Amino acid sequence: MIGITKQTDYALLALTHLASAEDGCAVRAREIAERYRIPADMLAKILQRLARAGLLVSSQGRSGGYVLARPVEEITIGAVLEAVEGAQALAHCLRSENADCEQSKCCTIRDPLARINAQVFTMLDAIPVSELSREIADVPLTIGITR
Repeated sequence: MIGITKQTDYALLALTHLASAEDGCAVRAREIAERYRIPADMLAKILQRLARAGLLVSSQGRSGGYVLARPVEEITIGAVLEAVEGAQALAHCLRSENADCEQSKCCTIRDPLARINAQVFTMLDAIPVSELSREIADVPLTIGITR
């Protein structure tokens, strides 16, 4: 089922933080983890997924860290969700690994759900992460994130 899990939430926080970093300056995972009170090990794994998906570039060494692979306006919520959570679907039967459903011959809702699913993901693929950055810019930095 589609949803914004803590991992996706953390990924979006990290991306908006990286978007606000000075151009070309890599940011270490630990800095992001401390800033948003995210478990460092979990964030490191999330950032690695984002890098494997081509949304971030990582570099090693003293001045290493993470930078956005492309402008934040070109990174969509849908791309982040897929990078972190994998392929998503509104209904269990719409996931490719569950295509063989016992009710497939008599099901009357699969096709309408598939159309809704396509619309939802089309919308998520049209919303850039930069939309979140605009909202976050208005939030005071002293507010803590509670989980």
